Amino acid sequence: MENKRFTKNDNGFICENCGFEVKPLGYSSRNHCPKCLCSKHVDIMPGDRQNECGGVMDPIKVETDPKKGYIILHKCRKCGEIKRNRTAHEAEVQPDSISKIIKLTAGKI
Repeated sequence: MENKRFTKNDNGFICENCGFEVKPLGYSSRNHCPKCLCSKHVDIMPGDRQNECGGVMDPIKVETDPKKGYIILHKCRKCGEIKRNRTAHEAEVQPDSISKIIKLTAGKI
């Protein structure tokens, strides 16, 4: 059986980096904190929650994509893997910190 490339898993969570209570996004899988932009290494494919690593993933850079907008590059503190995630800076519920996104785009953390 073929695995889907994306599984919607839009649950709220408490950020393990800053303790912020993150609410569901409402239209896609919420995968990082809108306040500090940290994520958790839980997915193999987006939304599947099948990765056993579980490390905190720090935002290390933001790239721009003409079709997808801002893309955050996260690096896992535990295993070092780097993953790409779209921002949710235009979300109606808890939009991502645009000031942090801009700083990461400019290479200033």
